[in-house]
Order: sequence, then structure tokens, then C-alpha cells
Amino acid sequence: MTGAAVMVIELLGTRLIAPFYGASLYVWTSLISVTLIALALGYYIGGIWADRAKRTGLSLIIALAGLLTLIIPWITGPVLLATDPLGLRLGTFTSTLILFSPSLIMLGMIGPFAVKLSTSALANVGASTGSIYAVSTVGSVVGTLFLGFYLFPLVGSREIFIGLGLLLFLLAVIVAYFERNHLKFSYALIPIAVLSIIGIGLLPQIVDAERIYKDDASFQTRFERESLYGWVRVIDSPEENYRLLTVDASTIGAATISHGENILTYQEIVGLLPRLSPGMKRALLIGQGAGHMAMTLNLYGIETDTLEIDPAVAEAARDYFDFKPTGRTIIGDARYEIRQLEGPYDLIILDVFTGGSEPVHLLTVESMAQLQSLLSEQGMLALNFVAFYEDGNNAALTSVAKTLAQVFPHQLVFISDPDREFNDFIFLAANQVINVDSGVLGHGQHDWLQQRLLTIDPTHGFLLTDNLNPLEKLQTRKSEHYRQVIVNSMGIDHFIR
Repeated sequence: MTGAAVMVIELLGTRLIAPFYGASLYVWTSLISVTLIALALGYYIGGIWADRAKRTGLSLIIALAGLLTLIIPWITGPVLLATDPLGLRLGTFTSTLILFSPSLIMLGMIGPFAVKLSTSALANVGASTGSIYAVSTVGSVVGTLFLGFYLFPLVGSREIFIGLGLLLFLLAVIVAYFERNHLKFSYALIPIAVLSIIGIGLLPQIVDAERIYKDDASFQTRFERESLYGWVRVIDSPEENYRLLTVDASTIGAATISHGENILTYQEIVGLLPRLSPGMKRALLIGQGAGHMAMTLNLYGIETDTLEIDPAVAEAARDYFDFKPTGRTIIGDARYEIRQLEGPYDLIILDVFTGGSEPVHLLTVESMAQLQSLLSEQGMLALNFVAFYEDGNNAALTSVAKTLAQVFPHQLVFISDPDREFNDFIFLAANQVINVDSGVLGHGQHDWLQQRLLTIDPTHGFLLTDNLNPLEKLQTRKSEHYRQVIVNSMGIDHFIR
């Protein structure tokens, strides 16, 4: 059970940290590192304590682990607020260290104590140690599978932490009963009872902790769902007349509350693409978001299949942004699902590279080649990418251009808002020449689009492949800046659970 508890804490840690810092490589790196550090300390301290302990037993350590696990949801908000000034990488590691290492250290101490208790003679120490750590590892496997395949899709992360803490208290009481033979009753049971009373006494405050962070007059949360991939929210700003669809700290859709009109400029650029290539009949939208681009394409008579990894996003788009699919609605990871699709598509829109963490596996030479195979002869790929401009020398931008150029012979790049350094960039890639002057653009539309046309040198940057993809590192500054923009505009409370 304690082996399972280690993995539950490690895996659920991402769900507490991700709404604030994003579900990036840095979050996973921090959690794995902190888990290993804490277990190493637990093994070392537990070995020393086991040799010297006279009045404490295994039950006390389990009860302490239960108490420290129980309070994790209670202190998450204050810890994330305190570590925010440290930046993405250091803030992620520090908050992870503070939140999870105390309980993991106590769980690490259980192994040495169990070895001490189960070893009656020196000749048996090898078998005892091997058996105990084997059982603990089996428990970790069971805990991982049970959490990922069954428990987490049905129960929220806060509730799982609370349940795990109470389960460890129960386990401590059971172990204390068996320890009565070599410890006085008062030494074995009284500390457990005290810790259990403290933990249960804290329960009302822990359960109500998320109520500390309430909507204010400026922003109102209309929908909230913890999915397998993040906290999905629909947030209204009645004063400014707009509604946002967010996943963790990334905005993936925005519209006016009064009329439901899209207010993201980059989607207006994508909305003009059917005029650049008249005759489009079929499109694929990867990263459905609020569904505005699919609804815009429908105005041109284009049937659009949508591919979205998160069913909670699809639900929010349907219920709060009036999205009605015109083609197939596919829920799943893009790299897997696009292998099952049959083309050809006249237009593929890849809109998954938000301001927060990015699915970098979708922007590689191999991924682009898969998408190219689904395009018709005159088909076009549109890719939305968030980055700093830096006069076209941003390493992430040039890497995207270089990767697309490896697969597609022709590309154009548009900037969403020309006067801003931090921006959305629309990459168009095709097997044929893309000409802004062709098609049926109106005079005003042509000038508006022409003003946003950029030149990005594809010879610089990195070629992004499945084998080597440094995009997440290249986008660290972007992720930090975007998070600060979102937090400063809506307040930090909307991203802490």
C-alpha cells in the first residue's frame, strides 16, 4: 500500500502543479527528481531511525506520511503563490520539493523499518530486504495502473489525496495493533491517535480550501472540469463582454458573450484561407478549441472533421460556444488518430501550440510528413504558433520554418498583430505555390493580409525530429511570459486549486 502511495503522489503531483506552471517537461522532471531525492533521504534516515528507535515503530511513520499527504491540497495554493516569482523552472522545482518531499520522505523510511522488523537473523537479511522491496515495487505498479486506468478518470485529484491520507491513517492503526507485542500500547497507539485526530480535524479546512479562491466581479467561472489533460474552464468577463475557454493557464478559445463572435485575430487569418484557394470542400481541424474555425469554414460550405484530445474541451465548446460539428468529431491524441484517417483534405489546420505547454511531438518532420500524406494535390496546411518575433530571428520560429521546409516546398508566414513582439504566427505550407494575390480576396482583405506577411529564414534554427526536438527549451521564455500575461489579466486565483 505504501509503495502504491508513492506513485499516486508522484503522478497526481502534475495535476496540482500543471494548472499553474503547465504540464511541461519541467513539471515532470521536477516531480521525478523530487521523488528520487525524497526516497533517497527516506531510505537513509529510515535506516538510522530503525536501528536506534526504542519507543517508535512503523505505524508512527505511516501515520506521519498520512498526515503530510492529507495537507498537500491545503497548502498547494500558498506554496504556488510563494514560488511564482522564481520563474518556470526554479518555481516548478521548488514548489514540488515543498509540497511532496515531506510525505515521500516518510514513505521512503518505511522500507528500512520493515527490513529491520522482518530480519530475525543476519543470514536472512538478503531475502528479507529483497522481498520487501519487491512487494513495494509491485504495489507501485498496482497503484500506477489503478490510478491511471480507473481512479483518476472518475475522481478529482484533491479527493484522491484526501482519500490516500485517510487510507494511510487506517493502515497505521492496523500496523499499531500488530506492534503492540514489542512496543508498549501507549507508544504504539497514542501517537497514531493524536495524528489521526489532527488530520481528521483539518479535513473541513482542506475540503473547503478551494473555496478561498472565488470569482470576482470581473471574471466568473461558468464551467470547470478536471480532465485527464488539465483543468478545463469557461471564464466570462461580463464587463468586457468576452468569454474564454482555457486549459490550465492556456487560452484556447475566445468569443463575445453577447453574439458568440470569435475575437482571436489569428483565427481571422485562417478564416480567409478558403478565399486563397477556392474550391475547398473538406478540412481537418487538429485542436478543436471552441470550434470557431470549423464554424467559419462551414460558411464556405467546407465540411470539417475535428480532432481534439480532451473530451472536456469538446463538451465546453458544445455547451458554451454553440459549436456544432459539420464532419466527424474525433477524440484522441493527434499522432495516433491521424494514422487512422483517410484523406484527402483540402485544408488541415494544426492549432495545438498554445501559450502554455506545447505538444512538441506534433511539430516534427515525421508528424508533418503524416499530415502531408493526408492533403489533396492542391491542399494546404495551416499551423498556428505562439512565440516572440525578435525580428524573425527567434530560434523557435526559425525551427518551425526549417521543419516545414523539410517536408513542404512552399510556405508563407503571417503575424497576427504586427505591432506586438509577442504574437501568434500562422505558417501556411503546401506542395504548390501559395499566392496572396490569387484567389478571391476583397481589396480590404488583401491589404489586411498583406500587412501581416513575414519572411522567416528557414535555414536557421533546428530541424525538429522525433529523435531530437528542443522546442520546449526554446519556448521557455514564451511559456513564462504567457503565463504572466494570463495571470495578470485574470488574477492568479483562477489557476490554483
